[in-house]
Amino acid sequence: MKHLKEPVVIVTSGTDNSLSASMEMMTYLADNKIKGKLLHGTKTEIARDLEYILKAVETRNQLKSMKLGMIGKPSDWLISTNVDYSIIKDKLGIEVIDISMDELLSEIGKGFYEENNHTKELLNRDFNKSEIEKALHIYGAFSRLVEKYKLDGFSVRCFDLLTSVKNTGCLGLALLNQEGIYSGCEGDLPSLISMAILSKLSNKPIFQSNPSRINKSNNEIIFAHCTLPLNMPEKYNLDTHFESGIGVAVAGDIPKGKATIFKSNSTLERYFISEGDILESLHEDNLCRSQIRIAAKEGVDKFLNTPVGNHYLICLGDYTNHLKEFFEII
Repeated sequence: MKHLKEPVVIVTSGTDNSLSASMEMMTYLADNKIKGKLLHGTKTEIARDLEYILKAVETRNQLKSMKLGMIGKPSDWLISTNVDYSIIKDKLGIEVIDISMDELLSEIGKGFYEENNHTKELLNRDFNKSEIEKALHIYGAFSRLVEKYKLDGFSVRCFDLLTSVKNTGCLGLALLNQEGIYSGCEGDLPSLISMAILSKLSNKPIFQSNPSRINKSNNEIIFAHCTLPLNMPEKYNLDTHFESGIGVAVAGDIPKGKATIFKSNSTLERYFISEGDILESLHEDNLCRSQIRIAAKEGVDKFLNTPVGNHYLICLGDYTNHLKEFFEII
């Protein structure tokens, strides 16, 4: 059976000793370190579980051809994000390449971007047009690097842009995420990989965010960041970057309802998965510009005791079972 592709899926019928025979086969697979899945139940339950498995396998296969870029090194405060690229290659098949900040700055210095309907709409927003133009030059630079290196996504040491070009990457990241390019902040590769996994499983845009405040009695967490995919909020405004007060950030109102909270560490051996319920979008002056209050089904104690870095990934809809299935088969 070594020639079989994993996971080996066995479906029982509930008659003719099907279940007992299937248990014997599952034991054989386990003894030979072959991943297997036993499906038993109603037709509806089996169809549901099979959908989870097929989506997990599809995602695993899609990741094998993925190429991600690291523009600059991780931000200095991300002390847990150093990643051995070979582990990522071995486990997921993802290729990671390094791109220097100097190359990004050279591209920004060219001072242009490809106009489209989204950039035109942004320039009509009630915000400083000069700052928007400068932020769009950063977007253009990101886009050219994506095209040059044939990237599926990238993470950038974005805080360096505050001093080098006196603007932010927030708007460029928001635009590229909207275009389906996984675009992450602060050179956080584990978050970028987590973003790609969750997006492939859900087919939804992903909000990379900081946990900012916790209410233990209600199991609620406030997540915030200065960028998010522009196709994720119901509406948004442009604002300055929270920490610096300069550049262009995005303050979005994300729809209420079911959501998924997820993050994996760099070795994919420790992760946090929770269904959530987005209760409201906030507009507080002392947080990053896009803010949501979300009730975490797994509870904040588990959140606090499953540390996987300072960024978490959120999408609309409940994809917790898809994620759990994915980690069972990789």
